[in-house]
Amino acid sequence: MTEASNNSAFTPRVFSGIQPSGGLTLGNYLGAIKRFVEMQGQGFETIYCMVDLHAITTWQDPEVLRNNTRELCAGYIASGIDPKQSILFNQSQVSQHAELGWIFNCVARMGWMKRMTQFKDKAGKNAENASLGLFGYPALMAADILIYHATHVPVGEDQKQHLELTRDVAAKFNHDFGVDFFPMTEPVIEGAATRVMSLRDGTKKMSKSDPSDLSRINMTDDADSIANKIRKARTDPDGLPSEIEGLEGRSEARNLVNIYAALNEQSVEDVLRDVGGKQFSEFKPMLSDLAVSKLSPISSEMARLMQAPDEIDAILRDGADQARTIAAPILDKTYEIVGMVR
Repeated sequence: MTEASNNSAFTPRVFSGIQPSGGLTLGNYLGAIKRFVEMQGQGFETIYCMVDLHAITTWQDPEVLRNNTRELCAGYIASGIDPKQSILFNQSQVSQHAELGWIFNCVARMGWMKRMTQFKDKAGKNAENASLGLFGYPALMAADILIYHATHVPVGEDQKQHLELTRDVAAKFNHDFGVDFFPMTEPVIEGAATRVMSLRDGTKKMSKSDPSDLSRINMTDDADSIANKIRKARTDPDGLPSEIEGLEGRSEARNLVNIYAALNEQSVEDVLRDVGGKQFSEFKPMLSDLAVSKLSPISSEMARLMQAPDEIDAILRDGADQARTIAAPILDKTYEIVGMVR
């Protein structure tokens, strides 16, 4: 379903969110948060969220969830998201997400949900025991985006399918009710490291759920931990190429070069022109120094903020108030279109 919508009629607005279901990694930072920061002040209203309703699609310890939500907020702020420039809140504070999510449950089709590859990955072989929320969460994700009439969403490659479903939901709603109410949200996929891979297996995404801590760089890691993990990162025996074609079939080498490029705000081509011919014994210390210089200030500020939970909570409450001022009239109009008596 690809029915068009005139996005020029909508306020340019960015929405995106991350689940507070575990510690932040370098993958979250390079694949998402760094780009969130870059979109501030670029002609968009920017709305960033801790999607805690999504987190509970699998069981969460309540105290751990509260801590993770605050830690994620601290990570956003420490990375450069300014609560004075962007709206920052956790999803459960704004009830319009869940209310629109129910309407979209009634718009989305079962067949669409069954095609979602992430559900298959997360549910695994025991899909019959997965929660209904896990199965249907792409409809809530569509509501997260469309409750703000967001026109753009920065996403990683693995989220493209969910954004396409968001567009399908918007198109079906608009068609079914003869309106042009929801925009056709555009994905923003760019950068050298939109998909950061494991340091131990370059074919797998860097994940906070990987049993090996050496597979990832956590945003709370200190300088020694960062350097140690990069030193132990899996590579191959060949030197670095001077051109991007030389990375074909070398997933670990490509991953480390991509990380360097993203941290140093260079293209992969420019990095290879600088380091082509070097062995990993030379390149890894360069990457370590760069990673420490970029990430240590973030981890230090995160630690400071986590010692001030009241400061974090106040920021989230203020952000939720701002979010509701946008979401409430959009939900009210949605109910009117659907035919609800209010």
